[in-house]
Amino acid sequence: MKLDLDIKDIEGACHCGCVTFRVRLTDGLRTARRCDCSYCRMRGAIAVTADLGAFDILTGAGKLSVYSFNTMTAKHYFCSSCGIYTHHQRRSNPGQLGVNVACLKGVSPFDFPEVPVNNGIAHPSDGHGSGLAGILRYVPEA
Repeated sequence: MKLDLDIKDIEGACHCGCVTFRVRLTDGLRTARRCDCSYCRMRGAIAVTADLGAFDILTGAGKLSVYSFNTMTAKHYFCSSCGIYTHHQRRSNPGQLGVNVACLKGVSPFDFPEVPVNNGIAHPSDGHGSGLAGILRYVPEA
């Protein structure tokens, strides 16, 4: 199945279904990125962009836990029942969210043949400029 990069409004959920949400993406799935900062490296999720006001929790708001570290600007939300990261408020732009593509209905991280990886180790908010750390490729076996 071909990936629809133009998806705008889409629903999503954590693994156990306690947390459900609806989001309007800023540029569909074209904003798919990973990050190489210490936290994102371990989390391994692909995130797409939404404005802060374009994300609505439908069920399970009380099940969301939040994790922040270092500057405490970014807020990483995850389901306290199943542990799945659903979204985060960005450090680089606190008016934006990164939304876990694996939580979006009908979307898989393995749908993306290539995903840019942002340089989160040398974060733009620390005066390092912005930059690409690399490209992550998924090549399925034939």
